[in-house]
Amino acid sequence: MDAVRFVAIGDSFTEGVGDELPDGHVRGWADLAAQGWADAAGEQVHYANLAIRGKLAWPIVEQQLEPALALKPTHLSFNGGGNDMLRPRTTIAHIVDAFSRVLQRCDEEGVRLILLSGANPSAQLPMSKLIQRRGDDLSAAVVARVADRPDVVRALNWPDRELSLPGYWSQDRLHMNARGHHRVAARVLTALGLQAPDDWWSLPELPDFARLGGREYLREHLGPWVRRRVTGTSSGDGREPKFGEWVVREPQRS
Repeated sequence: MDAVRFVAIGDSFTEGVGDELPDGHVRGWADLAAQGWADAAGEQVHYANLAIRGKLAWPIVEQQLEPALALKPTHLSFNGGGNDMLRPRTTIAHIVDAFSRVLQRCDEEGVRLILLSGANPSAQLPMSKLIQRRGDDLSAAVVARVADRPDVVRALNWPDRELSLPGYWSQDRLHMNARGHHRVAARVLTALGLQAPDDWWSLPELPDFARLGGREYLREHLGPWVRRRVTGTSSGDGREPKFGEWVVREPQRS
């Protein structure tokens, strides 16, 4: 059997923002899934992650897709649109067309697509009803585009009400914490037909002190986000992929 070569493309969701390790590096669901895949299969998994925080759906496709395919993966995961949803002038059809382009190129290269929807943060955010509505529309439109493709691996997180609870989210209320990323990784492994560790579905809740009050939240997170929108900058400006080439994940459990 050929070795699994798994490459992930996307934005902060796939980069792993919110799941920060003690050394300052981010981990996230894709790192966890790569290791969990090796563990469950008992085989090496070659893994790359080209995701960059702050990217819109089409820049992900334009900047990450071809470099990812050039690595000759067997599997490619794609998620995008979370940042687009916060820009009301962006149409759902424009975002979904990016998903169609990724599927087309994966078909042409013989790569199996792992399709993810992001988790739903809307209950905790300003403009919650707008974000909920646009997320619902985007999720439904993406599923409709792949309705006749049973070969596409689906790991759909938007409908997961448990994952929307505050205990799965980091201080900024926009990115999942380690608990949330583990739950997404468990869903990806299950969608691939693999056994995820049972505790990944719901790790113990993190301490309450990690949640900021309204004034602190505005100062620490919402204010900087608004400034980036006004100045046309991105949290991903100048960043390089954390795993732009293959790294090998060895099985760590029997």
